[in-house]
Amino acid sequence: MEYRYLGNSGFRLPVLGFGAGTFGGKGPLFSAWGHTDVEEAKRLIDICLEAGANLFDSADVYSDGASESILGDALKGRRTQAIISTKLNLRAGDGPNDVGASRHHLVKGVDRALKRLGTDYIDLLQLHHFDAMTPVEQVMSTLDDLVRAGKVRYLGASNFSGWQLMKSQAAADKRGYSRFVANQTYYSLIGRDYEWELMPLGLDQGIGALVWSPLGWGRLTGRLRRGQPLPQGSRLHDTAGFAPPVDEKRLYRVVDALDAVAAEAGKTIPQVALNWLLQRPTVSSVLIGARNEQQLRDNLGALGWTLDPAQVARLDAASAVTPPYPYYPYWNGMFGERNPPPVTSTAPMESQA
Repeated sequence: MEYRYLGNSGFRLPVLGFGAGTFGGKGPLFSAWGHTDVEEAKRLIDICLEAGANLFDSADVYSDGASESILGDALKGRRTQAIISTKLNLRAGDGPNDVGASRHHLVKGVDRALKRLGTDYIDLLQLHHFDAMTPVEQVMSTLDDLVRAGKVRYLGASNFSGWQLMKSQAAADKRGYSRFVANQTYYSLIGRDYEWELMPLGLDQGIGALVWSPLGWGRLTGRLRRGQPLPQGSRLHDTAGFAPPVDEKRLYRVVDALDAVAAEAGKTIPQVALNWLLQRPTVSSVLIGARNEQQLRDNLGALGWTLDPAQVARLDAASAVTPPYPYYPYWNGMFGERNPPPVTSTAPMESQA
């Protein structure tokens, strides 16, 4: 297993982590993506730990908290072998204060998460979204208090825009609070918006990316093919409305390119899609999900080899989109060399090498 620094934190993560969103099966469709119970979770965690993929990510809203509870039960007796990441501040109850990033909700949410996880500290706590109703100074102050209390070790954001993330960093810097060192973000061959603003911000601010849905919400698993109906049992039948949108022509152009590169490399389509992500700047860890041992082992097969530059270029070309203003490359040329081009290098940050 390769380990990379989480931004500029000095803390290392495995390049592949496990997303525990499939643990549980309670609650509404969006928060209940699978029905993995404790015994099944133990087996999947065994495989992850054996491979060195010891980062496990959950959230308080996954299966109405059951995901965290199952993860905690499955890790009993081996907590020190694991890195636990979880998220909060989406609605997690019926009360008026059971949502958002107020001091009330964050403190209560962390205490509840610790109880469900069966631990006294969370390695990485991430805010699930930006709360425009709570002043950022209060949010960062509360998060800093949780770090100082030993309940949380590192902080991250998720689903923030660039200005929201930078505003939070500025507030932390002004008061000397703990900063965000992680950005859990959607990024895939069919979802490259991260590269326009959040990736350069991550390079500038020392924020490492934890990639969620690296297979494009199940559309890059190899089961979705041009001119063929969705296979029976595919979760896309039920969850397509929640998936980040993608143009159909571009989707199948990417799938065709993945298919060709996978055949050439002797790998599966998911392995190629994951390997491409592992070569992108700022990426600290890619979160893989699996409902069974076969899926997990196949995803772990993304490690131990590397796409060659020509293969990367083919995938880049197939998945490319024209960035919107002001990220469109034309504007860079107007100001000469003083305005560098967008990030396109596949080399990881020096601190992550």
